[in-house]
Amino acid sequence: MDRPQLLSELQFKMARSSGSGGQHVNKVATKVVLSFNLRDSQGLSDQQKELLSQRLASRLTSSGYLQLHCGETRSQLRNKRLVIQRFFALLEQGLREEKPRKPTKIPKGVLKKRREDKRRQSQKKANRKPPQF
Repeated sequence: MDRPQLLSELQFKMARSSGSGGQHVNKVATKVVLSFNLRDSQGLSDQQKELLSQRLASRLTSSGYLQLHCGETRSQLRNKRLVIQRFFALLEQGLREEKPRKPTKIPKGVLKKRREDKRRQSQKKANRKPPQF
């Protein structure tokens, strides 16, 4: 993953933030929309692109773009920094190798306790029945 190359491939759009804010909100575009074309990226290897396209499939558009939004603060610059941080965190999370799960063995004490509880419960039910003559 080549960070400087990826930074040069990012596209930004500015928009008006949603929510209340008075008169100022209608004049200033502080919301930042980041677009990244995963398929045509030069900063990622083919393996990384394939892995990210699988893991981020729900976040990609039909044309292969990843879009992130940030309108948390009233500063366009801070929103831009935040959305770039989220972008790199998302890529790192998508590229992280998953550890194989080791199935754990059920302890013998737990199995024994379960059998005893079942036996106790069946005895309780059996004692409720009327006696057979």
